[in-house]
Amino acid sequence: MLARFILLRLSESRRMEAIVRRTPFSQALVRRFIAGETLEDAAVAVRALQDRGMMATLDYLGENVTNPQEAGESAQRCVELVQFIRDEKLPAYVSVKLTQLGLDISTDMAAQHMARILDAAAEAGLFVRIDMESSAHVDRTLEVFRRLWPQHRNVGLVFQSYLYRSDQDVEQAIRDGVQVRLVKGAYNEPPTVAYPRKRDVDASFLRLAKRLLNAGNYPAIATHDGTLIAAIKEFCRDEQIAPDRYEFQMLYGIRRDLQELLVREGYRMRVYTPFGTQWYGYTMRRLAERPANVWFVVKNLFRQ
Repeated sequence: MLARFILLRLSESRRMEAIVRRTPFSQALVRRFIAGETLEDAAVAVRALQDRGMMATLDYLGENVTNPQEAGESAQRCVELVQFIRDEKLPAYVSVKLTQLGLDISTDMAAQHMARILDAAAEAGLFVRIDMESSAHVDRTLEVFRRLWPQHRNVGLVFQSYLYRSDQDVEQAIRDGVQVRLVKGAYNEPPTVAYPRKRDVDASFLRLAKRLLNAGNYPAIATHDGTLIAAIKEFCRDEQIAPDRYEFQMLYGIRRDLQELLVREGYRMRVYTPFGTQWYGYTMRRLAERPANVWFVVKNLFRQ
């Protein structure tokens, strides 16, 4: 827990980002968790996943933008990503963080940029997922979504099982017919809003996953936890929920063995595939999620 806390705090540090970017091991770190920096790099990664029987969701990295020009540029890159997926016929859709589109500047700004992306995606016949960020952004993220939902049904949401509020939010999404990705959560949250103990986060995840599998609209069950995956598979067998009614999702570079096992067993697997130059915050949160990831970095440090 201490290592996770430290890494999550470091993920917010501009000073530490500058230090990490200068270190020799940073490129090994990026190669592990990031598909590359360009659209072409992303296409290579997605086609490799396709060869392994998997789909992708592409994330053009960026978050917490505070400059309106940068927000507009990020929106343009996302529109270009949608068009690239269409033109290259990649088995992928797009994931977007609203702070990348200026949510911290203005809710109106983020909504306008997101509408533009969704219009481009609708024209291309593609789906877009709005990623959920810290608890401080949940209400504003849902406000943007509610503005968009009446005219844009090609958009989905993400909910985090470590937040107390997620039971209520998931129920509303089920009533609205929204496609939900369920994750545990990867931000540094206080115990006033989030379960502090892993066993409670896991129990919440399993409870919400079962609810979505029974009543949701093609949920995405996003976890690398083998115990939870086994429990979900058993639940689906008992409830006779066919594998084409949901999909598993995992992160690029994490638990490839388990990804391939699920594909061999006949389950749908989609890999969250980030790319771009703004990799620091995302990567530090990945390190915080599993001790094995931290150990990977430590080994590479000593190899330099």
